[in-house]
Amino acid sequence: MKLIHKDIEKDNAGQVTLVPEETEDMWHTYNLLQVGDSLRASTIRKVQTESTTGSVGSSRVRTTLTLCVETIDFDSHACQLRVKGTNLEENQYVKMGAYHTIEVELNRKFTLAKKNWDSIDLDRIDQACDVAQKADVAAVVMQEGLANLVLVTPAMTLLRAKVELTIPRKRRGSCTQHEKALERFYEAVMQAIIRHINFDVIKCILVGSPGFVKDQFITYLFKEAVRHDIKILLENRPKFMLVHSSSGHKYSLKEILSDPTVTSRLSDTKAAGEVKALEDFYKMLQHEPDRAFYGVAHVEKAAEALAIDTLLISDKLFRHQDIATRSRYVRLVDNVRDNGGTVRIFSSLHVSGEQLTQLSGVAAILRFPIADLSEPEDDSSDED
Repeated sequence: MKLIHKDIEKDNAGQVTLVPEETEDMWHTYNLLQVGDSLRASTIRKVQTESTTGSVGSSRVRTTLTLCVETIDFDSHACQLRVKGTNLEENQYVKMGAYHTIEVELNRKFTLAKKNWDSIDLDRIDQACDVAQKADVAAVVMQEGLANLVLVTPAMTLLRAKVELTIPRKRRGSCTQHEKALERFYEAVMQAIIRHINFDVIKCILVGSPGFVKDQFITYLFKEAVRHDIKILLENRPKFMLVHSSSGHKYSLKEILSDPTVTSRLSDTKAAGEVKALEDFYKMLQHEPDRAFYGVAHVEKAAEALAIDTLLISDKLFRHQDIATRSRYVRLVDNVRDNGGTVRIFSSLHVSGEQLTQLSGVAAILRFPIADLSEPEDDSSDED
């Protein structure tokens, strides 16, 4: 994401002009947008024209509109973002108050105006515009006949390719069909890696599988790379890292990222940090439950007691359209930061974020145990 202009007043009202440069930036934009904001961007509008003879024709024209945002639709697989709302500034093609849907486009600037830019929004802009925070980890999770190739970016896990192939079983006395099918499968995975991985950006490629599938695949990959002189694979051989996973499904990514050998190699990536924070929380919940809280009411009381060391919170909570509810979470984050705590905002598009969402989306590791909260807490949650 590129920041073109930022004008935010002391009362936190103002506007920013941004240019999304890659698909991940659409996810950041989706998290910045809220109902009631004003979005100005270039868009295509179908316009009906009437000629002097009375015949009616239609044409598509490019124009710049300012919408009052009403509906936000994000497709996480295609990374497409559509924003529907009413027009705030009349022009020759669109009347005031007319409905229109803007599709936010890559490399085209947009201006977003809000009545209140809170700390979460401003952090999101800083994160999106930080050049260092790009997709630097790729992972291939596989089993015989199934492979998922994903890019792990700081904000989301992007599924880039899924390879599925039926592998016949080995037959007694002959396993040629089995071996031929396996070769076709490995070839398809190799082509997916070459097509979807930008080796200039990616620091590490994790290859995980149950059993020896990963070892057989890597042997095949580099044998083919030598045979066909695929320089891009041969030059980046040190970036490949073999790890164990229980299956070839995308959800196995969590166990790969929590593997100690992997976390030491990926210590500088946000995704590995999130997985480690969640692991630490679960360990604390198991061994010292009085120092591991989850659920917003519990966590708020711990924050009031200045007890929170690490706050784990899902970005899904900040997309709440009720301003009072969103403000409650923003206050919680600001409170923890002001008192010297660490805040980790989990992406709901990461496997670790999905897991945190199952724990109500907010959890905390405490500096010291607090035992007395649990009983009155249950009463208040029943009343809610």
